[in-house]
Amino acid sequence: MNIDLTDTTSSRINAALVRARQAAGSPAVGMVLTLIIATDEANHYDALKAAGEASHQHPARILVVVKRRGRSPHERRRSRLDAEVRFGGDGGSGETVLLRLHGELADHAESVVLPLLLPDAPVVIWWPVDAPDVPSKDPLGALAQRRITDAYAVEAPLRELAARAEGYAPGDTDLAWTRLTPWRSMLAAALDQAPRTDILSAVVESEPDNPSAELLSRWFSARLRVPVERVVTEGPVVTAVRLRTTHGEIHIDRPAGAVATLSIPGQPTRTLALKVRTTAELIAEELRRLDPDDAYAAALRAEAVAPETAV
Repeated sequence: MNIDLTDTTSSRINAALVRARQAAGSPAVGMVLTLIIATDEANHYDALKAAGEASHQHPARILVVVKRRGRSPHERRRSRLDAEVRFGGDGGSGETVLLRLHGELADHAESVVLPLLLPDAPVVIWWPVDAPDVPSKDPLGALAQRRITDAYAVEAPLRELAARAEGYAPGDTDLAWTRLTPWRSMLAAALDQAPRTDILSAVVESEPDNPSAELLSRWFSARLRVPVERVVTEGPVVTAVRLRTTHGEIHIDRPAGAVATLSIPGQPTRTLALKVRTTAELIAEELRRLDPDDAYAAALRAEAVAPETAV
């Protein structure tokens, strides 16, 4: 069910949400959180599609904030709020409100969003592109317990990580780090299975300027306190990790596709699933935990790894 509202207010949007629930025969609010997506017109469709898929695991009220300041001085001055209220659409499980903020209202998005937050429920905000320099101090970011950015969405991802480190606050996270969860889990399992050994150094192979590879390298540096080398490959994303130990090399290799090989000294080589996950899967993972991610903070604040070596 869709309800279009032109030149409206937050109170009218709330009333439309109640009408939509009643028309669908579901008067009770069953959402567990509010997810705010702060994006632009060009990217809102893909972001909303990913959030809708993630909402099957985490029923949420999704508020998509699109700022349209206008081109002429008159358009930039005139404030107007247009909204689309969707109930159970876009393959999602919950409520969706697409908010288009025109003119000066675009500079006060928090005043529109605040009355639409679910009472007594966590708030998560996601910037698919163009995140603020300090997410926790952004007016919309200040409403949320969890703030999600994506270093992949910028032209200079390594500079973006430096900005994230400088402005970090508990509750911040980045999808470049979320993409590493299968790698970190597999590496932890490999170390548990390997003979008791000392790690001497680490190598991370990836496409150039890959933020996930940089975070993984920093994580090794912070946790293992060993030299870490970055090696440039054709990708996609992270293609291999090697841990050099006193008993040989632990090696995970994923040159392409969804399959990786795992080599542990003294054991046969194994084939494991290690696919590149979709944005919806990444968002669903982040919505599972709303506490501060200390491992991400440690990796973010660790020193950048030495210059990359081309292969």
